[in-house]
This record gives sequence, C-alpha cells and structure tokens, in this order.
Amino acid sequence: MKTKLCLLYGGKSAEHNVSLQTAKAVIGALDLNKYEIHPIFISMEGNWMKGPQLNAPVEDVKALQFKEGEEIAPNALSTSIAPSESEGYDMIFPLLHGPNGEDGTVQGMLELLNLPYVGNGVLASSAGMDKVIMKNLFAQAGIPQVNYTWFIRSTWKGNPESAYKQVEEEIGYPCFVKPANLGSSVGISKCTSREELAAAFREAFQFDRKIIIEEGVKAREIELGVLGNDQPECSVAGEIVPKKDFYDYKAKYEDGDTALIIPAEVEGSIYNEMKEIAIQSYKALDCSGLVRADFFLTEDGQIYMNEVNTMPGFTPYSMFPLLWKHTGVDYPTLIGKLVELGLERYQDKQTIKHTM
Repeated sequence: MKTKLCLLYGGKSAEHNVSLQTAKAVIGALDLNKYEIHPIFISMEGNWMKGPQLNAPVEDVKALQFKEGEEIAPNALSTSIAPSESEGYDMIFPLLHGPNGEDGTVQGMLELLNLPYVGNGVLASSAGMDKVIMKNLFAQAGIPQVNYTWFIRSTWKGNPESAYKQVEEEIGYPCFVKPANLGSSVGISKCTSREELAAAFREAFQFDRKIIIEEGVKAREIELGVLGNDQPECSVAGEIVPKKDFYDYKAKYEDGDTALIIPAEVEGSIYNEMKEIAIQSYKALDCSGLVRADFFLTEDGQIYMNEVNTMPGFTPYSMFPLLWKHTGVDYPTLIGKLVELGLERYQDKQTIKHTM
C-alpha cells in the first residue's frame, strides 16, 4: 500500500521561489511505486490551493503553481488535510523555507491538528529561523561563534548613527548584515565601510524588523548534514567555494557561481570536532529530522558554528542531499528516511499523557 504524502510548498516568504525549486526536485526524486504525491501550493498571498495527485515529475515549477482548483479556507484545514482510513494523508512534508513555513508556524498548525510531518518541530523551527535567538542559545550552550550583535528597526530608526557606531566598536569591519529571520542568503550584505553599513541596514530591514550583524572572518565554509531524532548522525563534510566575494542568493540559486567540494579536505580531528559541535547544536535547539550545520574554519584550525538550517533546500544546487549521497544515502533513500523519522517522532508524541 502506497504512503499518501502531502507536500506543502511555496509560502508567503521571500524564499517562495526557493521552495518551488525544492518541491520540483523532491517530486522528481520520489518513488511513485511507494508514494502517492498530493501537492498543496501556498501562494505569495498566503492562499492554500490543493492540486491534483501527481503521477510523474514536473518539468517546470509553473506546473506546481495552481491557479484553479480546490482552495482551502484556514478554518477548514482540519477537515481538508486531516488523515482518515479512507482518505487524507499519511504524512505531511513541509518544503517551506523562511517565515510562514520554516519558522514553526506551519509546524504549530500541524501539531494542533495532530498530524505527522517531516522535519523539525515548533521550537527548533522557530529558534532556528531567528538567527539572534539561535545564536543566543548556542552561546548559552558554549558553542563557539563569531562576535555578533543585533538591532530592531525602531531602535535603528531612532538613532541610526548610534547603531553604526556600536557595530564599528563591537564588531568592526569587515562584517555581514543579515535579516534575522530569513535564509537562502536573502538580504545579506558584506560591509567594509560606514557607507556600506548604512546601505546594508536599509537592505536587511526591508525583509525583517530585526537584523543581525556578524564579524567577518577569513575562513573556509564547511557544512555537515545531520539526520535523526534523539540519536542524530552526521554526513561527510562538504565545502562551499564561492567564486564571488561571498555566497549570496544569486550565486546560490541563479547562476550556480560556486564550487561544492564533497568530501571536503579537512583533517580527521577537525571533522570529528565539527561532528560533535553539530550534534551539540542539534540538541541545543531540540531538533528532529534534519538540519544542515554550517561552519567557518580558519587557517589556524579555529572552528566557528555559523548556523543550522532546519529546512535545507533540495534544489539541484543544494548541499544537503549531496552530502548524504557521498555518505552512502541516495536521494530516494534520504527522503524515505525523513518520512520514517517524522512518523517515529509522531508515534512517540502519541504516548504523552494529556490528563492526570
């Protein structure tokens, strides 16, 4: 009997198009002998649209952007996507990146509906989405990081010059300015002067009310895939080598202007330390299912945790599935493992008592 798998993708986020690419790639990798694929497209306006069951891969993401079909009203979600013996879904697979999808909002809805789903839960998703909260939790856990500070929009608007001065005194140049609640390198700028810093603040605040500023270090960018629930495992290491000054959105998703080296050339002791830090970070956020752990590695061997991505992309340029492929877990097997981990977590939660 086939597993009825519901894919959620799109979303009201600056990473909407990234999600579409992820959905296209996952659909192309699913074993149609094992899974029924039921797509739900979430538009940029936040409308949920059920599409027809997919019986083949799609050639273009436009085929996944349903304009006609069965629209789901928010107050009807429980009856529209709740599983039953005769209809409904066995597992929900959120392929959403950024706010309104990767940040715990959709996960919270699925928890309220008591539906099994793939990936991280509410806490890990929300903490992992907000770079400030994530880094604060890592700091509390003693995980090594570069220096950072943050601002909310109203504070910056009240005294921009004071904000810039604080960055220069606490962080210095070069530094990176990022929206706190976005991924996929959206809204990120590298700054080497006050003029660039001011422009970077304006750019980042277009995408979020809170931004983070991080110390720029000369380092290699090393990434590990983490897979599991209570006993997570790590993949081989991979390295991103940007041909540009840094790994921005265009390099990542539009022109593929980077080189991915898998496995990365790192000493065994460095790799083992990265694995320990990755798992420590995973547990600090109470992650489940998967994350991609991103590190900086300096010339003198200093390791800094950059961030974890709680829903790494599955696009043709994506590191996460490639890391596991080189670890011996091919794409279809990886997706099947994620579905199993989601079901494992769901079944574990069903044992929790809610009454005295």
